[in-house]
Amino acid sequence: MNHDVIIARYGEIGLKSPKIRSRFERKLVKNIKATFECEVERNQGRIYIFPEDFDEGIEKLNRVFGVVSYSPATSTSSSYEDIDEVLARYTRDLIGEGVLDENTKFAIKCRRVGTHDFTSQEMAAHCGGVVRDVIPAPVDLSNPDLTIFVEIREDKAFFFHEKIRGPGGLPLGTQGKVVVLLSSGIDSPVAAYLMMKRGCEVIALHCNNDPFSGPKVTENFNLLVDQLNIYASGSPIRRRVMDYGEYLQAAKERAPEKMTCVLCKSGMYRIAEKLAQKLGADAIVDGSSVGQVASQTMSNILATRYGVDMPILSPLIGLDKEEITAIAKEIGTFEISKIDDGGCSAVPRYPETRADLERVKEACEAMNQDAEIEKAFEKIRKLD
Repeated sequence: MNHDVIIARYGEIGLKSPKIRSRFERKLVKNIKATFECEVERNQGRIYIFPEDFDEGIEKLNRVFGVVSYSPATSTSSSYEDIDEVLARYTRDLIGEGVLDENTKFAIKCRRVGTHDFTSQEMAAHCGGVVRDVIPAPVDLSNPDLTIFVEIREDKAFFFHEKIRGPGGLPLGTQGKVVVLLSSGIDSPVAAYLMMKRGCEVIALHCNNDPFSGPKVTENFNLLVDQLNIYASGSPIRRRVMDYGEYLQAAKERAPEKMTCVLCKSGMYRIAEKLAQKLGADAIVDGSSVGQVASQTMSNILATRYGVDMPILSPLIGLDKEEITAIAKEIGTFEISKIDDGGCSAVPRYPETRADLERVKEACEAMNQDAEIEKAFEKIRKLD
């Protein structure tokens, strides 16, 4: 097929005020250009992309948040002569690719923007005649096997028959920054992805629990960020790692052992808050899903967030493991998360599942949590 342009469409961006819409469109164009080499034009709710490598553009555009759908298209002028010539060639290409034959029921859908000496219905009927001159396929406007779309915008005409689903969401980088507590498991990479889909830049904070975990944990973290970064063109993920083993050791030695997981999560939140304040982020994100593990019972979720003033967002909170796993497989993080990293040996045999705030406060005082948090925070380092 002799396509020369990709038409990209957005969704909720179009509901914004003109000023915000324009800003979001500019950011979306910037992110598209950062994903693959191309020229981009904006025109009344459509984005026209002219990639240097057309196949690369079709493959990578579904990684750009804000794009709801897109179509490889063929363009020409809006004159009858050019429409007839190019549409006839487009039809022959469809026949050559096996998409259209004499038994294929087809329809023409036409949309116009601008002033023309024909209506959309008139142009649709005319284009149907052009197709029928090439091949006597039956017309079925109610239940077609193939729909050929014709868009006429001012002096340009575009033909396409595919609408490829994009990731949707908002352009990455339009909704501020968040610190994501990113482990090597299945859940937190999905949480990061969903926040990116809502337009948030991600700072990934990883806890190195050595000696309670091995080096494979950090290796897998890096692999996960690499995978997530294919969706982060224009605003790549920043990596931070903190040495957390000393904090965990203090929790195990000075506080009730069954409180280790609660104190672990509490410390992570408070350190993430300090990092967010330092780097100008607006919220903390984790992969919590109600009831999935010991630290994610409703009681523990409340207790572990004590002392944190910044919003803690949990985009997976109402999803079950099957739903989370399905997203992980779709975005390419599942196979990485499945790699055995040895787990964390600091987890007690019988972890607390119904922590109350008073006992959490007592455990925090027993381990001198404030001092341990300061020490761990000072050890945060870049992995960019």
